[in-house]
Amino acid sequence: MIIEPRMRGFICLTAHPDGCAQSVKNQIAYVKSKGHINGPKRVLVIGASTGFGLASRITSAFGSEAATIGVFFEKEPSEGKTATPGWYNSAAFENEATKAGLYAKSINGDAFSNEIKQQTIDLIKTDLGQIDLIIYSLASPVRMNPNTGILHRSVLKPIGNKFTNKTVDFHTGNVSQVSIEPANQDDIDNTVVVMGGEDWSMWIEAMKSAGVLATGVTTIAYSYIGPEVTEAVYRKGTIGRAKDHLEATAFQITDSLISLNGKAYVSVNKALVTQASSAIPVIPLYISLLYKIMKAEGIHEGCIEQIQRLFEQRLYFGKDVPTDEKGRIRIDDWEMKADVQDRIKILWEKATTENLSEIGDLAGYKQDFLNLFGFGFEGVDYNLEANELVRIPSI
Repeated sequence: MIIEPRMRGFICLTAHPDGCAQSVKNQIAYVKSKGHINGPKRVLVIGASTGFGLASRITSAFGSEAATIGVFFEKEPSEGKTATPGWYNSAAFENEATKAGLYAKSINGDAFSNEIKQQTIDLIKTDLGQIDLIIYSLASPVRMNPNTGILHRSVLKPIGNKFTNKTVDFHTGNVSQVSIEPANQDDIDNTVVVMGGEDWSMWIEAMKSAGVLATGVTTIAYSYIGPEVTEAVYRKGTIGRAKDHLEATAFQITDSLISLNGKAYVSVNKALVTQASSAIPVIPLYISLLYKIMKAEGIHEGCIEQIQRLFEQRLYFGKDVPTDEKGRIRIDDWEMKADVQDRIKILWEKATTENLSEIGDLAGYKQDFLNLFGFGFEGVDYNLEANELVRIPSI
């Protein structure tokens, strides 16, 4: 079938298998170009099919020749209907890993469930024995607590006061004002349950009890802080409370891993175009201004550049992992440079529908958004028919 992007609001309803495969190949080529990293050899990535999770799996495998298991929740294809991009990404990754002689298997299901945790543990026991590195990179708006059966939904809201500021519809370039009503306590509590550290902790505890964590094991969860202009709706809002919980959980997990000489970290990463961030008011406008500045300075990074640098220059660089005063790894350091943020503040005040294409990088934002779904890659002829019925070899 001929596959074209079909948009509905902040999501694309189609994905291109050949484009997703090209995206994976591009990321692999980048990691290989940077040389070998003396990193982990047996890696579990929870949330492995897109974004930072996929980049972590690629960096582990093609930077450190690691055996990898990826856990994700993606929709498979059917006749005349494409899969979600993460399905095609994972199929492409497994194919490339196999060509390179690397172990790679995947599990598709609800990572919040006890059943998927057990299935993953059984696979580790059978194939790898133990795990050296666990990446926790789940992004979901809902979570069913496996012990209570209660379905929790996260919300994106400020806390305390109504939030009003600029935003942009990245499809049209229209800059407008957006207002969001403040959260109530249930909103806050539910968001923490979905996006906080409880499930991360449950994964580590289950794996520890099963004896599949290696001595010296490391586990990383990904977070974001961001600038002053977004903090009311992000870091000081409901999501920020969840991120606070995630960061506190890292210390609790580290305490639980003392007997294994293990460590848990939260890595604070850079703002990037994702399906999730595209739906957050204010963030697309901020990212378009940020991209313009960082690209001009030659310090722009996508997911794969961020994670390759995280592995090479933070996690596996020396004896000690450098952290900030709150114990976090800061790979958002280039984004948060004072001169970058000062320039964004000036541009933020100036930004209008008429001038955003000049002072921001809206074109780059749109390109990255299309890339998420396998569209817009050089080397792919989108006029040709593509086979939507791609399978993941290990599933």
